Amino acid sequence: MKFSALIFALLLLLCDPLQAKGDKLDDYHWTGVERVVAISDLHGDYEQYLRVMAYAGLVDKNGKWIGGNTHLVQSGDITDRGPDSRKIIDHLMQLAKQAKRKGGYVHTLIGNHEAMNVSGDLRYVSAGEFKAFTTRNSPALQEAQWQAQVKWMRANMLTFEELDLAAYRTEWEQKVPLGWVEHRQGWSLNGEYGSWTSDNPVAIKIGDTLFVHGGISAKYCKFSLQSLTEQVITALESIDTVADSIAFDPLGPLWYRGLAQEAEDDVFSQTLDNILERYAAKRIVVGHTPTGGVVWPRFDQRVVVNDTGIAAHYGSHIGVLELTAEGATAIYAERRIPLPTQNGGRETYLRAVIEADSNNTQLKARLANMLALPVDETSDAPPDDTQGQAVDSKPAVIESVPGICQ
Repeated sequence: MKFSALIFALLLLLCDPLQAKGDKLDDYHWTGVERVVAISDLHGDYEQYLRVMAYAGLVDKNGKWIGGNTHLVQSGDITDRGPDSRKIIDHLMQLAKQAKRKGGYVHTLIGNHEAMNVSGDLRYVSAGEFKAFTTRNSPALQEAQWQAQVKWMRANMLTFEELDLAAYRTEWEQKVPLGWVEHRQGWSLNGEYGSWTSDNPVAIKIGDTLFVHGGISAKYCKFSLQSLTEQVITALESIDTVADSIAFDPLGPLWYRGLAQEAEDDVFSQTLDNILERYAAKRIVVGHTPTGGVVWPRFDQRVVVNDTGIAAHYGSHIGVLELTAEGATAIYAERRIPLPTQNGGRETYLRAVIEADSNNTQLKARLANMLALPVDETSDAPPDDTQGQAVDSKPAVIESVPGICQ
């Protein structure tokens, strides 16, 4: 009887999914995770989101979690450009509960577009986003907003009496359509999506890999992952100064592109080594900078650029990163291609990706550019890596000397 009871207890331990999900050291560090899938910028494209999640083996045809003890890392920029950001976030909230019951986990990081929505920078919000917030009360809320606008103008504009209010309102409604008020309420830090954003980290470390939306620069690598998050949230709470804060700093973790764009030379390689050493990490996985359809390793895979352009706005590409004990693998629909651990293996890797996505002209341009470079050159991207597609307007700042993390 004692032997049978022992066997039964062991079976329970082995079958308990909560035992397999890895150890949470704190809100920013995990260890012992068997499988990680990293998916980057989704930009309001719900159908593409579900498609890549299915190819990664995370959801079934009904959108339910089937990923077992996998940890999903969605590295920010769910919002803007497409119409279904709210739908994706709502689904991820439910998926997080399902995954936890199965021993898995859903990590959602803050991207620059989430920060923009919270702070009221709505340059990239599509009409469909506002429409997703409309209710039968929307006309009344819009009218109340208009009346408040008129009251403010009457009190503050010397030329108010000369305004053609009817013409002005027509123009105003283009900027404040139905659903705008509800969108702003939802994305305030007290609203459903603003508070969801403030509950998310800026960066996490799972095993030996750091995950962050934009990147970690020499300016900010002296801070812990917790401190980076706390600084961003504090900045978003201070609307008057947020534009000049870490949340919108081109060198900050939400906007930095250096890990994706710096030349792979000895100077910046030393900066990267310092950053990795600071966090005791082997690699950094970033989104934010579109690659045109490829999960792209840089600096001998010490950096992986994972914004493959999943959303329709960036080409509807299928490409996500998988990390297991066997190493890093890119999933392209039904093809699984290991990432090279050395820069010298990237040509063969890129040719394999092109074979899986033969109509992708951006990848062919990347390959042509790579082949045209002298042997000692380290640049790996075509001259116009975005093929005319707009990227977020923050200036790039080049670090010309090795940065030190203190």
